[in-house]
Amino acid sequence: MQIEIVTLFPEMIDQVAAWGVLGRALDRGVLKLNTRNPRELAKDRYRTVDDRPYGGGPGMVLKVEPLRSCIKAARAALPDGCPVVVLCAQGRRFDQDCARECAALPGMVLVAGRYEGIDERVIERDVDMVLSLGDFVVSGGELPAMIVLDAVARLLPGALGDDESAEQDSFMNGLLDCPHFTRPEEQDGQAVPEVLLSGDHAAVARWRAKQSLGRTWQRRPDLLDKLELSNEQRELLNEYITEHEK
Repeated sequence: MQIEIVTLFPEMIDQVAAWGVLGRALDRGVLKLNTRNPRELAKDRYRTVDDRPYGGGPGMVLKVEPLRSCIKAARAALPDGCPVVVLCAQGRRFDQDCARECAALPGMVLVAGRYEGIDERVIERDVDMVLSLGDFVVSGGELPAMIVLDAVARLLPGALGDDESAEQDSFMNGLLDCPHFTRPEEQDGQAVPEVLLSGDHAAVARWRAKQSLGRTWQRRPDLLDKLELSNEQRELLNEYITEHEK
């Protein structure tokens, strides 16, 4: 997968991409990443990329020409079928389903906005998708872009040490993940659930499924409303609720 990120601060991208899953994906050639700075395509002597908004008001707005030129160059470096994506609080909510959709693409152009925003004419003509991480505002699109990229990279074959790790993540089946434990068996009076020490793989799988359902019921009941549970899942959830109420 090939990613182009349009940003005024490529150093931020470089720092994040050097570590963890993204760093390994880049080292293994699973992912290719390049940054482009609109300032380098600005035509005036000061490399101006922003200006005050028409109609007045606070902040500065990213100008059309340098940003459009940068997006055009980024798109030209990618194969056909690669969308231009802007990170913006007004976009579609980015979730695991969206991450899966993006992971199936040959690549993307991620545009990181700054200041008061991007001239709307760029959004109208040059952008295919607007994504939001949630109902909040941050200072720029660099961190959201890297979060999107990290979530997508995890789903690429070969990015993780074990590809099954991604399949067991929260939201992959519409539910939250189950709790996890490691050594020692007891710490400060807290013990690992006995079933996880039993060696009974069927019992462990059942426990994990029940905990996943129960944790979703407790923390994100809205997710359960979107699912059609099987009879077995309903039985496990009812069992969890009964145990919880006791």
